[in-house]
Amino acid sequence: MSKRTRQNTLLEIVEQQPYRNQDELRRALVRRGFDVTQATLSRDIHELGLVKTSDGYALQEGDQTAEPALPPAIRLVREFVQEIREAQNLLVLKTAPGSAQPVAAALDAEGWSEIVGTVAGDDTILIISQNRKTAQKMATRIRGMLT
Repeated sequence: MSKRTRQNTLLEIVEQQPYRNQDELRRALVRRGFDVTQATLSRDIHELGLVKTSDGYALQEGDQTAEPALPPAIRLVREFVQEIREAQNLLVLKTAPGSAQPVAAALDAEGWSEIVGTVAGDDTILIISQNRKTAQKMATRIRGMLT
């Protein structure tokens, strides 16, 4: 199915009921026949201009109060990432306690094609890439953000 069809379905889903997080949205898309990654969903949300409100994801309208946007990835990486380790097609980023999720969300929002997906805990981010070469490329790009 096409990107346009997937995004139109995403808009329909959001209009029907509020979804508090991306995992709920992803599962709703899967139920409709779209097997999407979190990174793809994150890009769709950004491209469609969906915002996260206190009720859940919604189309941005003039009278809604949206949560503030994430700071740029470069700022979050520079401020919170402490270590980058490569393991085959995986990267493990160690961050300051409590900062892994915003850093991962900001990296996902960048829409880098090398990222298959991310998993964030409290102080650790796992970035999954297609292969070792793209993981090395990602590591170099992220290390460049640290300087």
